[in-house]
Amino acid sequence: MTTRRFLQLDVFAPRPGTGNPLAVVLDAEGLDDAAMQAIARWTRLPETTFVFAPTAPGSSYRIRMFAPQKEVPFAGHPSVGSAHAALECGLAAPVEGLLVQDGIAGQLPLRVDEHDGVRSIAIRTPRAAVAEIVDADDARLRPAIASWALGALPPVLMDGGRRWWLVELADEAALRTLAPDWDAIATLAEATGAMGVFAHARASGQPYDLAVRAFVGNGHRFEDAASGAANAVLAAWLDERNALPGSGKRYTASQGREVGHDALLELRIDEQGEVWSGGQVQTVIRGTIDW
Repeated sequence: MTTRRFLQLDVFAPRPGTGNPLAVVLDAEGLDDAAMQAIARWTRLPETTFVFAPTAPGSSYRIRMFAPQKEVPFAGHPSVGSAHAALECGLAAPVEGLLVQDGIAGQLPLRVDEHDGVRSIAIRTPRAAVAEIVDADDARLRPAIASWALGALPPVLMDGGRRWWLVELADEAALRTLAPDWDAIATLAEATGAMGVFAHARASGQPYDLAVRAFVGNGHRFEDAASGAANAVLAAWLDERNALPGSGKRYTASQGREVGHDALLELRIDEQGEVWSGGQVQTVIRGTIDW
């Protein structure tokens, strides 16, 4: 066994306990695939990441991401959380405000901003594209959203590394009170190679611009507390439809209240049309792991 530094974080969290939990194993050299999968299964968190010294030119560090069941090529909250861990533990330092993460999805930049002592980290997500736009009465989709009060935008299947069905609700109240049909969502997800359904609605009079809910139906069925990647494909879709909320191609999304969280995610579209997804990260546990 080797003693390695270990952090447990809360990602997209303005305060501890509100975001999406993440385990980060630092000093991960020497761990093989089986060991990393075993650790991820043992932590029982949505994802566990493993941070290695950089090998590619220009990278700040190298990363592997594992859910309890399998390795994940890219996800938003593990990327943002791992960058926070690398900064906190002195493994990397921003160059002109940027870190560069090297992983299965390639080299991806993360912007580090700090204002009044509060740090925010955002990752430039893989570019998303429309896979399919459908009517609400599409035979595959209809059983999953039959009782939903829908908004103006048509449902769409977006592909941004992971595929999501995006469905707009008429208002925030309709979104917050949804009772998902898990069997129908799972059937839809498995039939279309999607993660599930990402529902969204505009908010009014709130400190956020959108409320969102992510119903994962492919494999383990659950509602995600905060998904950087799903929010990023939604931002790309809204930008394409000239339907971004907020101002200056920036907005804030609220996610997770229905499952006991209260995450806030910051989305931005830059001048090149790239989507940046981020927020605050809280360190909850600092220690070591022997493995």
